[in-house]
Amino acid sequence: MAVESALVPLGTSAPDFVLMDVNGESFSLGSFSDARVLVVAFVCNHCPYVQHIEKALGELAAEAPAQFVAICSNDVLGYPDDAAPELKKQAGRAGWNFPYLVDETQLVAQAYGAVCTPDFFVYDEERRLTYRGAFDYSTPKNGEPLDASLLRSAILLTATEGAVPEPHRPSMGCSIKWRKAESA
Repeated sequence: MAVESALVPLGTSAPDFVLMDVNGESFSLGSFSDARVLVVAFVCNHCPYVQHIEKALGELAAEAPAQFVAICSNDVLGYPDDAAPELKKQAGRAGWNFPYLVDETQLVAQAYGAVCTPDFFVYDEERRLTYRGAFDYSTPKNGEPLDASLLRSAILLTATEGAVPEPHRPSMGCSIKWRKAESA
């Protein structure tokens, strides 16, 4: 069942993190300090909503005036297709030339307020949230153009104006697969 992203308040500061990527390299929020615009994308390998946009996301990242970072926060015990080796394959097939991080504890997704995949957060140079929302109007079966129009516009407005006027269209996708609480 598809869920929509939460509307995290604009102006919220990007939470710090330290995560390993699919190649075993460590990244933190500070790793992207040179970026005027930072796009944090919560994604995964198994979700049809992410699969629908993954190549277009790679193309947008290659041309947009922003640094991208992808994070997978899904429970890999329940969803082994979202384990690091599979994420690495996904990045290759999708043409992602940006870090793909693994949030094993799921604390980063919680800190950002991410609830679905894909879920996009755009931050300005001071790492204040300017946009949280959809890639574009398309979904796997609705027939709308897959053109990255909403995210592209948010990146350009952040880079030139420093703000993205509301309303923002929420992301829609698979819910993040939270780890089941262990019984005592």
